[in-house]
Amino acid sequence: MLILTKKMIIILFVIIVNLFTFSYCQDIISPTCDNNANFTTNSRYQSNLDNALSSLTSDTSIRYGFYNRSVGQSPDQANAYGLCRGDVEPNDCRSCINEAITTLRGICPNQRGAIGWYDKCMLRYSNDTILGNSDQRLIRGLPNANNASNPSEFNQGLDSLLDQLRTEASRGGPLRKYAANTTNGPGFSTIYGYMQCTPDLTEDQCYNCLESAMGFIPGCCAGRRGGRVYFPSCILRYESSRFLNDTVALTSPSPPPTGSSTPPPSPPGDGDSDTTTIVVIAVVASVSVVILVVVFVCVFMRMRRKRKLRGGHPPENLVHEDRDIDEISTAESLQYGFGVIRAATSDFSDSNKLGQGGFGMVYKGKLQNGQEIAVKRLSRDSGQGEQEFKNEVLLLARLQHRNLVRLLGFSLEGSERLLMYEFVQNASLDQFIFDPLKRGTLDWERRYKIIGGIARGLLYLHEDSRLKIIHRDLKASNILLDAQMNPKIADFGMARLFTTEETQANTSRIVGTYGYMAPEYAMHGQFSVKSDVFSFGVLILEIVTGQKNHTFQNGMMVEDLLSHAWKCWRDGTASSLIDPTLCTSSLRDMLRCIHIGLLCVQEDVNERPTMASVVLMLSSASLTLPVPSEPAFFMRTSTNPEKPLFEQYTSSTGDPNQLKSKSRSSRRSVEDNSISDDLYSR
Repeated sequence: MLILTKKMIIILFVIIVNLFTFSYCQDIISPTCDNNANFTTNSRYQSNLDNALSSLTSDTSIRYGFYNRSVGQSPDQANAYGLCRGDVEPNDCRSCINEAITTLRGICPNQRGAIGWYDKCMLRYSNDTILGNSDQRLIRGLPNANNASNPSEFNQGLDSLLDQLRTEASRGGPLRKYAANTTNGPGFSTIYGYMQCTPDLTEDQCYNCLESAMGFIPGCCAGRRGGRVYFPSCILRYESSRFLNDTVALTSPSPPPTGSSTPPPSPPGDGDSDTTTIVVIAVVASVSVVILVVVFVCVFMRMRRKRKLRGGHPPENLVHEDRDIDEISTAESLQYGFGVIRAATSDFSDSNKLGQGGFGMVYKGKLQNGQEIAVKRLSRDSGQGEQEFKNEVLLLARLQHRNLVRLLGFSLEGSERLLMYEFVQNASLDQFIFDPLKRGTLDWERRYKIIGGIARGLLYLHEDSRLKIIHRDLKASNILLDAQMNPKIADFGMARLFTTEETQANTSRIVGTYGYMAPEYAMHGQFSVKSDVFSFGVLILEIVTGQKNHTFQNGMMVEDLLSHAWKCWRDGTASSLIDPTLCTSSLRDMLRCIHIGLLCVQEDVNERPTMASVVLMLSSASLTLPVPSEPAFFMRTSTNPEKPLFEQYTSSTGDPNQLKSKSRSSRRSVEDNSISDDLYSR
């Protein structure tokens, strides 16, 4: 009869719990299927792939955590590799990769290529050559939910640590390119980090891959206590708490000395038999209970995760406006399979089309649980690239406010990029205020409510959220209206994240829409929170007048809205601007909104109010408003008013004759025959 000592029981307890936790709680972070290349059932490629994956970890002599196999000949050759984190034991490594094979094949049943990252391993397979190829097209960023206590001090320590790890990992040998270390963080905290490349990369390839991963951190994990960046051939991770197994040697363990053996433990004395038996029974019972609980919880979490990835319901209240931003899941946790969203929209049928945005069509859909959704399907030839898509996902996943549209999920598979939003019943603001019939349904009370809601949404973006966001494309078509006509700011594809220290940035790629763009941004690529303030001012004037900014009808003349509004306010006839469908019982509030709108569109950036001041102006009728100065004026010559600006003009290549400014200090006249279109455009 085997008699266990107390020490052996404790060790057994730890081993069993760890085994169950590893086996059932490994959770795939972000699977991606190559939907551009499928194979048919029982085809030669399927046979080669099954062979490659089933034998991938068969060589048990490998102790450096990298397995690769190629089976068959092109074009049906199946290539696969698995990489484990450098601190993972060989047996655990093989278990993780084998579990990844099962899970990934279930998620991508007939795709020729797929990739999935686990906490302790990754798996990739394809019919293309993947060894020696530092592919950086697929990127996943996963920030820690908690903010760093002292971001500047944290980043200072982190930068030094990552520089060291990048050099050390890239100089690893042909079997392992892995480095892990710690550094001091703010106060008495410690920052733990590791970097790793697949060992098939050269030193330069590994270095460049990790360099790119480091460059992804500001957009993914700025100000957070930890973060992960996953590329197909390299990975980095850092945390303010220990997550690595520092008891595992980085080199292959030495074999035990020959001829030596560990002496068997001495049996306990007779006086200890009863005590030992009681301890055995108690511990075994406790272990059994713990195992059952761990298995139940982990299997439940894993099934929930798979439902979400393969067609389940979105998590309830995932971005509820009252929850703290630290509790919000990462963008990757919102990922859906392409097939799920396609089914919800009836294969993107024409009958479900809601309209067309700047980057693609928008469809109405319904999930299996009956929830209505709006899906933006980005066109393959759209201006929005993968970085803009990730911008929108990462920003929206962390923003929560009643006046911001809510992101429910997304899909990024091959060339297909989908964004899934809450369905907003009344479409966009432009479909009401610019429609001669529908704008009559918007009385002043509703319009004033819309103006205030947009202002509060912008204030949240600029100051009240823990992220500082510049929207850069605020316009009537990007304001959605729910069933109660509450406004929700949408379309964050062009948004930019600022650090708390930043006040202004420059770009040579100007994106946005004519008429709503601040002059300093349109002409010089300079943008700040005051750029959004300018756009908001244009919106106020459009809401009050019911006219588009570039087609304001003034008798027999067609003027731009800002210049006409300025002249009317200057001449004391601002009441003539008000939409004639509105009752003038609230004339004072209407005129005050026109005044605030003109303050927002002033040419001098410093003279425009902040959104905090705007909200105060709107809520306090007793607050005296400053006198606005003349707004900026723009003339177009040959541009298409319906195209986004970045398709037509950049600050580095634009023709100065196409975009002109008329300022207070230098007023230039433009000959009538040089203008072939209306002033301004959306």
